Amino acid sequence: MCISVFLWQAHPLYPFLLLLNRDEYHIRPTETLHWWEGGKILGGRDVTAGGTWLASSREGRVAFVTNVRELNSISAAKSRGDLPVRFLESKKNAMEFAEEIAKEADEYNGFNLIIADLLSMNMVYVTNRLKGDKCYVTSVSPGVHVLSNASLDTPWPKAQRLEHGFKDALDEYGEDEIPIAELIDKLMRNTVKDDISMLPGIYGPDFEYELSSVFVNLVSPKNYGTRSTSALAVKASGEVFFYERHLENGLWKENTETYMIEKMK
Repeated sequence: MCISVFLWQAHPLYPFLLLLNRDEYHIRPTETLHWWEGGKILGGRDVTAGGTWLASSREGRVAFVTNVRELNSISAAKSRGDLPVRFLESKKNAMEFAEEIAKEADEYNGFNLIIADLLSMNMVYVTNRLKGDKCYVTSVSPGVHVLSNASLDTPWPKAQRLEHGFKDALDEYGEDEIPIAELIDKLMRNTVKDDISMLPGIYGPDFEYELSSVFVNLVSPKNYGTRSTSALAVKASGEVFFYERHLENGLWKENTETYMIEKMK
């Protein structure tokens, strides 16, 4: 489970700005933000399945994925974390890749996938759990969007809190540089929870209540909660700033990487 808010093609300095919390079982092995072997992909890595929840490439590609909250699952499903990796390694454009994934979408448990090419400024959203469609593919419009564990921009209360806070912060900073660390502290550490009557009612109420905040404190006995917060900021110049704050042995640590998109140097 994750939650993210992002700005797409709606700011003079930042064509793309993303904040994302990753919620996961604390016992699941994870590699923190780093350049993968070969030096082309940057992101954290799920050691168990080998994929990622968020990553970018030197060629100006970005991809992130969230699970869809649901009770039933496919026991032998393909790993959803492979989807971002496949896009970053693909030569297809975003829409072509999305249409390829749509053909095999029933082989995965519920997912939401955002893929973007920052050279062509194309962003596409793919989900295999939208009502009325086996698989849904669409271009993402400019503006502010929130993605949690339902379809893009579903107005779950915590998603609305995050969206409203993000928009307020953008209004405050205007067209100036955005202090990313300050923005994370303002928005992504929020532990306000929903009234039980406002929960989606998919899981049991006790667990859903714990999941109803933007930042999920450790839930016992499941040993589950927010394990990392990421920010990915891309400037119009092609400079990429990738920040991660992650939990390691009970302590919060930080990683930061910056690079230039190769064809925008």
